[in-house]
Amino acid sequence: MVKIAIDCMGGDHGLKVTIPACMDYLERDEEVSLVLVGIEDQIRSALQGYPEALVRRTSIQHASEVVGMDEPPAQALRGKKDSSIRVASVLVKEGKADAVVSAGNTGALMAISRYILKTLDGIDRPAIASALPNQKGGATLMLDLGANVDCAAEHLLQFGYMGSALVSATEGVAKPTVGLLNIGEELIKGNETVKAAAELLRASTLNFYGNVEGNDIFKGTTDVVVCDGFVGNVALKTSEGLAQMLGGAIKDEFKRNVLTKAMAVLALPVLTQFKKRMDHRRYNGAALLGLNGIVIKSHGGADAYGFSFAIKRARDAAKAQLISQIRESLAAHQQAASARAQAATESPSDPGLSGASAAPASDDASPASQA
Repeated sequence: MVKIAIDCMGGDHGLKVTIPACMDYLERDEEVSLVLVGIEDQIRSALQGYPEALVRRTSIQHASEVVGMDEPPAQALRGKKDSSIRVASVLVKEGKADAVVSAGNTGALMAISRYILKTLDGIDRPAIASALPNQKGGATLMLDLGANVDCAAEHLLQFGYMGSALVSATEGVAKPTVGLLNIGEELIKGNETVKAAAELLRASTLNFYGNVEGNDIFKGTTDVVVCDGFVGNVALKTSEGLAQMLGGAIKDEFKRNVLTKAMAVLALPVLTQFKKRMDHRRYNGAALLGLNGIVIKSHGGADAYGFSFAIKRARDAAKAQLISQIRESLAAHQQAASARAQAATESPSDPGLSGASAAPASDDASPASQA
């Protein structure tokens, strides 16, 4: 059974959302138990009225402090050592939980979980990864979505390995395709960092597709899209704003007059299905990849329905042993890189090579080389 630690106090709504979400999820998934982390008496009060069979599959871990949504990460890390975020992260570190889910302060969650869990070998910076719906009916995993504003080419390569491992673990895709977000598909496009990252990705063991553009995210051109956190966050917020605008515009048009209202009734089944397919709550739950433990960040303003999907993502990642898969992927990368480095050190002038193998094979050798 998968055990997940829930930061019950985090987010814009705290217990009003986290407890109903937990109870709803437990009712749908019998293979999960939850550790509810937060102020104990408030949690017990919030659990009143729920079926005893569900409550028995939970335990409570008291945490006396709560990190505010606008609290500086450094202050939360140093000043609140008994916060619900920190206590939940410690449970994962100690092996008492398989994953942690929080809707709390993103910066504080990243800082605290990184301090407690540390990063995986071969990873310099953790990244935020989340799935965005695409027109193929599936989702495109995108990272980084805001954890790292400035990235080196090597960091983007690491994001590719982590994203590929996540899709492979949770979606069962053997060799996920990886695209590098750029301003064009051509090799000459992009800044120096992106060009260097493309070279590293091409030389890697990943299934690298090449450069992709913003519209490829929603086309589903690749399974994974890699970018730095500045670009990723802008793309994410832009897509969220566009979706809200389109939804509002469609609603306004159907309300325009009696005829359009009648048409809305006829179109209701299609509109309902469209709304379900595009519902951002179904994609809630971003993974903080690169840590020695599974950490899932829910949107701070998520409702109970949305938060339950973040719990599901934690469950899927834990059941698929995501951390082990990332380690194996990085190990394969490091082994391949070592093999390439060793091959590069070998030259035709090595003592172990015969004179015949070291001699030029071309008949067009210069007189100097023939002398």
